Amino acid sequence: MDGPLWIDTHAPDLSEIRQAEARDHLRRAVDEPMNLVVQGPPGVGKTAAVRALAREAHAEPESDLVELNVADFFGRTKKEIRTDPRFEGFLAGKRRMAKRDMIHHVLTESAAYAPMSGSYKTIVLDNAEAIREDFQQALRRVMEKHHRTTQFVIATRQPSKLIAPIRSRCFPIRLRAPTTDEIIDVVATICEREEVTYDEDGLEFVASAAGGDLRRAILTAQTTAVEGDAVTMTAAYETLGDVGDEDTIREALAAARAGELKDARKTLDDLLDEGGYDGQGLLRAMLRAARAGSAYTGADLARLHALAGEADLDLVDGTDDRLHLTHLLAAWAAGRTDLRAGFHEPAEA
Repeated sequence: MDGPLWIDTHAPDLSEIRQAEARDHLRRAVDEPMNLVVQGPPGVGKTAAVRALAREAHAEPESDLVELNVADFFGRTKKEIRTDPRFEGFLAGKRRMAKRDMIHHVLTESAAYAPMSGSYKTIVLDNAEAIREDFQQALRRVMEKHHRTTQFVIATRQPSKLIAPIRSRCFPIRLRAPTTDEIIDVVATICEREEVTYDEDGLEFVASAAGGDLRRAILTAQTTAVEGDAVTMTAAYETLGDVGDEDTIREALAAARAGELKDARKTLDDLLDEGGYDGQGLLRAMLRAARAGSAYTGADLARLHALAGEADLDLVDGTDDRLHLTHLLAAWAAGRTDLRAGFHEPAEA
């Protein structure tokens, strides 16, 4: 998609957050800086809400808001972390440092420097459910040491994964999945700002198809406007096939079944990194894509659903979406009906 994304150019101000309770708590955090846990399902606007808070709280938010995605650390090699432009200044001359120490050093240094404006800065840790417990203990100590000059905001879809000492130091702010009417309101406002024609049926179709994911609804509306010059029912219906990634997902399933796991894994990585999916969202998209195609028999679909049921449990309990979905693809390739490798049956030719 050419041009800036609407989710960036129309990021909400604090006053535009439509969930009143969350908005009021965030406004209170402007006047009374405190550590926060912002929790909710994927795509509901957790990161957008934190950025709105920072713009309201800091005279220079580009300097006093530090965003760290947990995947920037735990899903990368030491070389990748060391050469990241955001971290290389902190890690210069520390080539023999262990990965654990590198992460702790970046976090400590980020918390230690003085705010550029006002009396405090804000550090956001996104996807915090993936932080191992030993690192959470280290994070707790950093929070204690720098509490006077640094506000920590922890964004997560699984607050139960946080250790009690961190939860007790943070005020919880819950963002629920927006209703269809709330999504329609947001998308209509953006379309009017962009001077894009729309109709009510088109907006309702986009909002309903998003399934409570505001981010996906906005991206769908933008793609529809670019491809169809308007957000109407017909244009949205034609666009959603592309936004839904069904063909791409079916290709990944076919590649896995053919034993080409490297290609399937690359597609999975692209969808997780750039497609706006979380693990459970991509799992649901896999099942939709398989059902919508004609390549699989009823037995095939039954086996895929059996694997998906186990993977879904792992995604809820675990912290690495990529690992569990790759495990599903490997089981699918091997013709298994059980992720635990208990019962096997040969894959059909």
